[in-house]
Amino acid sequence: MAEEILLTKKGTVRKRKPKKANVYFTQETEDAILEYLKARSSKKRNKIFNDKINYAFHKLAENIIHTFKFYYTEVDTIPELQHEVVAFLLEKLHLYKPEKGKAFSYFGTIAKRYLILYNNANYKKLKDKAPVDAVDEDKTILIDLVNNDNNDNIDKTPSFLKQFTQYVDNNIFLLFPKQNDARIADAIMELFRKSENLDIFNKKALYIYIKEITDASTPQITKIIKRLKIIYVKKYNEYYEHGRINMKF
Repeated sequence: MAEEILLTKKGTVRKRKPKKANVYFTQETEDAILEYLKARSSKKRNKIFNDKINYAFHKLAENIIHTFKFYYTEVDTIPELQHEVVAFLLEKLHLYKPEKGKAFSYFGTIAKRYLILYNNANYKKLKDKAPVDAVDEDKTILIDLVNNDNNDNIDKTPSFLKQFTQYVDNNIFLLFPKQNDARIADAIMELFRKSENLDIFNKKALYIYIKEITDASTPQITKIIKRLKIIYVKKYNEYYEHGRINMKF
């Protein structure tokens, strides 16, 4: 098929602008991190970080902030939040080991966990905002969101919930490769992180909360909940049999 030719208003051929590669965390970044770890002097480390790593960390922070909509923070602007995330990643840089996997995934997970701490204000915002007529009699929100209908009597011990949450956090981009799906799943998992407070919520309010931070429709949210249910039951069976969850995907 011949390539479509676009014309300007004057009838001349419209020139296509070359697409710019949207790659910021490259193999060079991965190599630079290893180079940073091997450097013995702080002066050399600072130069490597500023020249080869700093930009990638800033873009990583920016993308995670916007992907998961971590907008309810303690700072005034996104660049300020980016700076705080990068400072935190720099603080943890010496802990990275190649056997832990790609640096991109490792530092992406660390950044996301750090940003989750800034998002707690969403809960207060939701409680203040949820209308009175949204209240219903369903007090089993956690079961409704993540438990299979045939497993209502599962003993959801704190240890299991903690391990399950960690498993999904560690592997969220593998379990949900699509960016939007991962964002919805992360919003749902925030309910696990705050499971001790779930009795003050109701089902409709929780959907409002998830919609608010993801801009997702109810069918989209329901789809991810169903996928999390399958993972939940599978991991509970593993936990029941072995007393722990394998954190590898």
